[in-house]
Parts: sequence; C-alpha cells; structure tokens
Amino acid sequence: MKKPRFPSTPLATLTAIVITIMLLLSVGLTYLGVNWYATYLEQGITDTLPPQAAIAYKMLSESKVPDGDSLKLLVEHLNSLTEPTDLKVQLSVLVFGLTSALLCALIGIFLARRLTRPLEDLTAAAEGLKSGDFSVRVAASYRSTREVASLVGTFNALATSLETMEERLRFNNMAVAHELRTPLTILQGSLQSMLDGVFPMDRKIISDLLLQVEGLGRVVEDLRTLSLAIGQKLVMDRQRVDASRLVETVIASAKPMLEASKLRVEVGLKPVWISADSPRIRQAVLALLENACRYAAEGGWLRCETEQLADNSVVIRVLDRGPGFPHDMDAIAINPFWRGDSSRSRATGGTGLGLSVVQAIALAHGGHLEFANRPEGGAMVAIHLTDSGIAGEPRGLAQQDAFSRQCRLC
Repeated sequence: MKKPRFPSTPLATLTAIVITIMLLLSVGLTYLGVNWYATYLEQGITDTLPPQAAIAYKMLSESKVPDGDSLKLLVEHLNSLTEPTDLKVQLSVLVFGLTSALLCALIGIFLARRLTRPLEDLTAAAEGLKSGDFSVRVAASYRSTREVASLVGTFNALATSLETMEERLRFNNMAVAHELRTPLTILQGSLQSMLDGVFPMDRKIISDLLLQVEGLGRVVEDLRTLSLAIGQKLVMDRQRVDASRLVETVIASAKPMLEASKLRVEVGLKPVWISADSPRIRQAVLALLENACRYAAEGGWLRCETEQLADNSVVIRVLDRGPGFPHDMDAIAINPFWRGDSSRSRATGGTGLGLSVVQAIALAHGGHLEFANRPEGGAMVAIHLTDSGIAGEPRGLAQQDAFSRQCRLC
C-alpha cells in the first residue's frame, strides 16, 4: 500500500478550498473577458470617429483641452453610440460569465472525479466482497482526503479480517470433521460388527466404545465453550472467590490422572481473591493439567502457583519440565487444533482445543493467556485474570475482538 506523500486534508476543508478557487476563477475570467471586450469596443469606436472628433478624443487622452466645436462633435457622436455600446457590454458580461462558469464547472467535475475515484474503487471492491471474494483490496492514494484514506484503511482491514475468518472457518470445519470422523467410524464399525455377530457383545468392547463416546463429548464441550466465548456468554456468574482454593480443588480431583502420568506436584498457592466464575476457572486449570499430563509427563515434575500482582490482578501458573513449546509458536498459533507434539494422534494428543478454551476463559475474565519456555527447561503457562467487570455483565465488543485475534492456540 502506497504511503501518503503529504498529510491528507479533511474533505470539508478541501471542498471549501475548491469552491473558493472556482468562484475566484469564474469572477476573474469574467472580469478579464469583459475588460478585453470593452477595450475592443473602445478601439472600434475611436476608429469610426470623424476626424475633428478624433482629434478632440486624442487631446483628451493626452490631458489637453480641445476647442469647443471639436468637443461638442465628440460628445454628440459618443451619445449616439451609448445605447448600442451598453447593450454590447451587458451581453459580453453574460457571455463571458456563462463561459467562465462552464469552464469552472468542467474543472470542478474533473477535480470531483479525482476526489471520488477512491470511492469508486471502494464501491467496486465492496461488490467483490459482497460476491464472496475476500481477497479484494483498495490501493490508498496520496491524493485522498483524510476521510477517504481512513475509509480505505478500514475497508482493507475489514477485508483482511474476513479473509482470515474465512480461512480459519474452512480449516476449523475440516478439523472438526476430522476429529469427529475417527471415533464415529469406530463406533459405527464396532456396533455394526456386534449386530452382525462378528464381535461378541462383552464388557471390554463396550468399555472401549464408551471411551470413544467420552472423546466425542470432550470435543463437543470444547467447541461449545468456544462458541459461548464468541457469543460473549462464557462467563455469566462471577463471585468473589479465592483462586488458590479453586486450584487446590482441581489438583485434588486430578490426583489419579497425575499419578498415572507419574508427575510429582509441587504447589505455591498464595491466597488470591478475585471476582470470577468458579466453574470456568476450574475448567481452565484442569485443561492445563491435562496438557501437562500429555506433553510433560517425561519431566516427572509439575508446579502450580497463584500470585496477586500489584494491580490486584491474579496469575495462575503451571510449570513443568517437559519438552516445552516449539520455537515457531507464532506460526502454529493460527491453527485452533494444533497439538504440542505433531507426532501424536488424536487419541494421545487430545482434541487440540485445550489452550483455546483456556485462552477464551482468561479473556472472558478480562485477562489473557501467557505461555513461554523456561530457561531451565520445560514450559510455563500462566492464566492472567483481572477484577474488572461486574458479575453477569456481558463482555464488550472489544473483548470479542480480542478473543478473535488471540484465541488461536489449541
């Protein structure tokens, strides 16, 4: 996009300048035309004067006093030409006035088309956007007014956002279909085999099928959570709670899972009070613990911390000694179904929606999700929560935009 060479001028100021210039140009052209025609008439009159009257006219132009008879003859001759000359002068004012107005109108139309050309480009681009072509952009011109330049910038940003949303929606649909197809295929094949008598209807097979159903339920619940976040209905019941107690409760309930992953848990839970939706906070912490069990079990160590910052915001941290995050996290962030280990399947790597859900919950509480690699090895994921907002208060559009921009991790 070409950058403006000069600061853009407001449309109102530019319009006033153009109108003023056109008016001055019209008056100036009329004056010059009438003045030229008056000089032409004067020359014609002097050429038709009788010799004696011409001598008197020449003496008057030289500031000399002619004799009485010559002056009288000059006055009589000029009086006879007064009415037709006045009519010619009036007609010249009309003709030159209309001509200058027409010329200024043509110049004004040319300038107006130059000013509105970006709007025509915007209209054509909007038609392309309407037809579903989200790749359309409008090139900004250094001649554009401030309002038009702002409109072009906003349109291009909107088109970029729509193109990104379309790509993300297409990928999400493909990813959801992929996530659901495998367990559904297993369920359908196993049930059909049992009906056909190929597989016996025993508890082991039914237990395996139940695990597939639970996996489907997790995918559906995660997608529902993200949909609620986009609809600004994720956090509906905020109460004053001690976040450290919530984390302690989640760790206790997840003890069998942590022990199965052979993770030794350390805690540094300081009392931290905040207005929050307790079930959502527990859901976010549980998602981080599940991620740690999947990806950081080889480290054998996990630490959970809570801290109250100087601005009264709350931080819930989960640290591990696993392989950490890949170095190209920014490139991966556009994939909502990304898994920490690309070699893992859905069965071992989860739905790929865990961190997206945690991010959505953090944003719904006015905070954000922070993730980084620890210098001593492993990863650190922190949920930042703020005390802003009232319990049950809908989140604003800015919060929804923040979710759209930031909630791109799995």
